[in-house]
Amino acid sequence: MSKLGSLGARLHRGEVGYDFVGKRKIWYGISILITITAILGLSVRGLNMGIEFQGGAVFTTPKHMSASVTDTESFATDASGHDAVVQKLGDGSLRIQIAGIDTDKSDAIKEKLAGDLKINSETINADLVGPSWGDQIANKAWEGLAIFMVLVVIYLAIAFEWRMAVAALVALIHDITITSGIYALVGFEVTPGTVIGLLTILGYSLYDTVVVFDSLKEQTKDITKQTRWTYSDVANRSINSTLVRSINTTVVALLPVAGLLFIGGGFLGAGMLNDISLSLFVGLAAGAYSSIFIATPLVADLKEREPQMKALRKRVLAKRAQAAAQGEPAEPEYVDETDDEPEDAAAAVVGPRNQGGPRNQPSSRSRGRGRPSGKRR
Repeated sequence: MSKLGSLGARLHRGEVGYDFVGKRKIWYGISILITITAILGLSVRGLNMGIEFQGGAVFTTPKHMSASVTDTESFATDASGHDAVVQKLGDGSLRIQIAGIDTDKSDAIKEKLAGDLKINSETINADLVGPSWGDQIANKAWEGLAIFMVLVVIYLAIAFEWRMAVAALVALIHDITITSGIYALVGFEVTPGTVIGLLTILGYSLYDTVVVFDSLKEQTKDITKQTRWTYSDVANRSINSTLVRSINTTVVALLPVAGLLFIGGGFLGAGMLNDISLSLFVGLAAGAYSSIFIATPLVADLKEREPQMKALRKRVLAKRAQAAAQGEPAEPEYVDETDDEPEDAAAAVVGPRNQGGPRNQPSSRSRGRGRPSGKRR
C-alpha cells in the first residue's frame, strides 16, 4: 500500500506517467470494438424486458412450498402458453412471473397453477400489470434518461466548456451502450431496478470525468503563454495526477457490488439482485474506463483543432526540435534546480517536474540585497 501511495504522489507531481492521450487511437479502437459487440447483442438478442415494461402477471405461492423451481416453471408455461420465470424466496414461497399475457386470463392461469401445485387457488396471490401501464413506465424511463443527459450537458458547458460537455456526453453514451449490450448478451431481466442502476453508474462516471476535467481546466488557464507543453501534454498530466484516485474509488465501489452480483445473485440465488447489481458492476467499470481513456483524450482532440492550440503546438514542437538539434533534452523531465523560477507563469501552473516535488515559492533574486553582509537578520 505504501508503494501505491508513493506511486500516486509521483504521478500527481508529474515525475512518472503514462501517455494515455498519445495512445488515444488504441483506446478509441478498443471502445469501438466493444461498442459494436454491444450493438450486435442488442440487435440480435434484444433486451429481456421485465413485467413492469411489457405487462403480465406475478403469482406468489404460500410459504414453504415443496415444489421445485424447475417443475413450477414447467407448470406455469403450460398454464399460460408463455415463458415463465420462477424464483424461490427466502420464506420458501415461489414468485412466478409470466410476461405478455392478457390480464383477463389470470384467473384461469391461477386455477391451473393451483391444480398442478396441489394447493388452494385462494392461497395464491396475483399481481397484474397491464401492457399500457408497462408502456408508460418504459416511456418515463426514457424521458428520465433524456432529461438527465440534457442537464448534464448544460451543466458541463456552463461549468467548463462545450467541448468537455460533448466529450462527457460521448462517454456516457459509451457506458450506456456497453451496459445495455451486456444485458442483452447475458439475458438478465430489465426492471425498474436496472434503470436505477443505470442512472447511478452514469452519475459515478460523471464524477470521475469531472475530477479530471477540473484538474485540466485549472492547469490550462494560461497555457498559450508558454512554449513548454501542448494541450495534449497537460491533458495527459491531468489524467496521471488523478489516476490512482480513480482506481481506488472504482475498486472500493466495485467490491460490494461484486458481492451483490456473484454471491447474492449467484451462490445464494437471490435473482432479484441481478437486475441492479449487473448494471452497477458493468457500468462502474465502463465509467472508470471512459473517464480515463475516452473523455479526456477526446477533449484534447477537440481542443487541438482550435487555431490557438494549433499555433501553440507548432511553437512547442519547434522549440523541442531546436533543443534536440543543440543536444539538449527535447522534453525536459526535471526543472533545473539552479533556475530561480519557471519559464513563465503557465509553466508553473502546468507543474514542471522535479525530483523534490513542485516548488510553490520560487527563490527571489533580490533576496539579501541592501544588507552589508547579504545575510538575513
